[in-house]
Amino acid sequence: MDRTVNDKMRHMNITKAGYHGILLPDLNIGFDYSGTGTQHTFISHAHADHMPRSQSSSVYCTPNTYKLMKRRGFNGEAITLDFGEPLETDEARITLYPAGHILGSAMVFVESDEGSVLYTGDYRTPPSPASEGFEIPEQADHFITEATFGLPIYKWDSHDKLSQEVRDFASQTLANDYTPVFLAYNLGKAQEVMHMLAPLGHPVQIHGAGYKMCDVYEQAGIDLGNYDSYNRETCEGNILITTTSAINNGFASNVSKKRIAYCSGWATREASRTQLTAHKLIPLSDHLDFFELIRLCQELDPEMVHITHTPNADVVRHYLDQRDINSTFLDMEVEEDD
Repeated sequence: MDRTVNDKMRHMNITKAGYHGILLPDLNIGFDYSGTGTQHTFISHAHADHMPRSQSSSVYCTPNTYKLMKRRGFNGEAITLDFGEPLETDEARITLYPAGHILGSAMVFVESDEGSVLYTGDYRTPPSPASEGFEIPEQADHFITEATFGLPIYKWDSHDKLSQEVRDFASQTLANDYTPVFLAYNLGKAQEVMHMLAPLGHPVQIHGAGYKMCDVYEQAGIDLGNYDSYNRETCEGNILITTTSAINNGFASNVSKKRIAYCSGWATREASRTQLTAHKLIPLSDHLDFFELIRLCQELDPEMVHITHTPNADVVRHYLDQRDINSTFLDMEVEEDD
C-alpha cells in the first residue's frame, strides 16, 4: 500500500536513463550512464552492464574499476577517485564509498542544496572478502538501491561457512579422483572463489577471460592462491573455474571424471541443479540478501528509498511500509553479472 510522502520532503529529480543509467539532471550527474547528457558520470564497477557503452566516454570511477574496465576493452577516459576523496562541482559534493560487491566497486554519495543521494550500484554487506570492504554515510535523504535478491527466500550463510563449503567440495572431489569445476562468472565471483580456495594450495586453472583480471586483484593484495590460465591439455586434476556458458561450449569436455559446483545467489533455487546439471549448489552471492537490504534501509532512514533491479518490488515495498519507510520503484530488469 502506498503512503503519502511527507510534505516536508525536499524535491530531488531522479530519472531512469537508458537500460541501466540513472540521472540527477538538475545536478548534471549520471550513475552508470552511457549517454552524453551529464557533465559528471560515475561508474560504480566494471561489470559489463554498468560500464559505459561508448568507448569514448569520460567518466569517474575508482582506480581498480578503471584498471578492470581497461582489461575489458574500455578505451575511454576516466578520472579516478579514491574512496572518501570528495569531488566538488558547482552543484554538489560527491564521495565514493566501498560497495563490497567486487574489487573497485563503489557507491556514490551526492550532497547538494537539494538534499543527499546514495546510489549503490551493485553492493554487498557483509562485503565480499575479495573487495575493499563496505562503508556507508551516516544518513541519506534518497537511497537508490538495487534489490536483485529482494525476496525473503534469499538469506545468505556467513562467508566463513560458504568458504568452508567451497573448500570441502574441492577437497572431497579431488580425494575421489574427480576434477572439481566451479561455475562462477569471470570478474568478481571467480576471484572470490579463488580467494576461498587459496588455503588449500592446490593448483587452480581459470578461464582465460577471468585470468586477465587476476593480476589487478593481486596488486590490490587479494590472495588468489596457486593459479594459472586454463589449458585443455593439462586441466585434469586441477581445480577449474569457468562460466556456465563456457562449460556448455566445450570447457574441459575432455575430462570425463568431473564434478560441478554452481556458485551464485541463484543457487538458492533447487531448480538450478537440473538446469545446469550441477552436482553441488553453493549460494554464494556478491549482492546483499533480502534481510540485509531491509536492515540497511532502516539504518539509513532515508526520506525515500528508490528500488531498482528486483524480481518483485511490491515485496520490498511491503516490508518497508511496515517500517514506515517511503519507497518507490525505478523499473529496471534483474540481470546476472558477467
